[in-house]
Amino acid sequence: MQHASTRHAQRGMTLVETTMALSVAAILTGLAAPSFDKALQRRHLEGAAAQLATDIHHTRMLAVARNAPLRISFQAGTAGSCYVIHSGAANQCSCNAAGAAVCEGGAAAERSVHFAGAAGLSLRANVRSVLFDPVRGTSTPGATLQLASRNAGAIHQVVNITGRVRSCSPAPALAGYKKC
Repeated sequence: MQHASTRHAQRGMTLVETTMALSVAAILTGLAAPSFDKALQRRHLEGAAAQLATDIHHTRMLAVARNAPLRISFQAGTAGSCYVIHSGAANQCSCNAAGAAVCEGGAAAERSVHFAGAAGLSLRANVRSVLFDPVRGTSTPGATLQLASRNAGAIHQVVNITGRVRSCSPAPALAGYKKC
């Protein structure tokens, strides 16, 4: 008489193995989330800095092409910060609480960009406004514009009197940027 060996191949995972796998996955997710958030904030900061540099170049080019002076005015407050590209005097355009451009006295807004305070990104400038000359393409005055993220550092856009922009990062400098 032959004994039939009845061995069953195990399929799947036991409850203990499943619990352990889920625990390891939860721990790894918890460790990765903060660095992912910081990377996301850095990309947002870099995108905003690139847009600001592009808008400065565009304003300079537009002033020359139209043969009319244009300016970029900066504003910071409790609701956030913003910049407005516009014609007219520095004090003729500003941003309202929602970030939209508000102009008076014949000034016209070309574009406005708002950084909501709750978004964790802010813009500070050492000047109220930069004027671009339509004949020479120069800017008056030179300016340092600081875009800062709550957790991902800062990028400065430095506008010199020739209207050119260079990017740098204050200490500790972000990788890929020269130290200011």
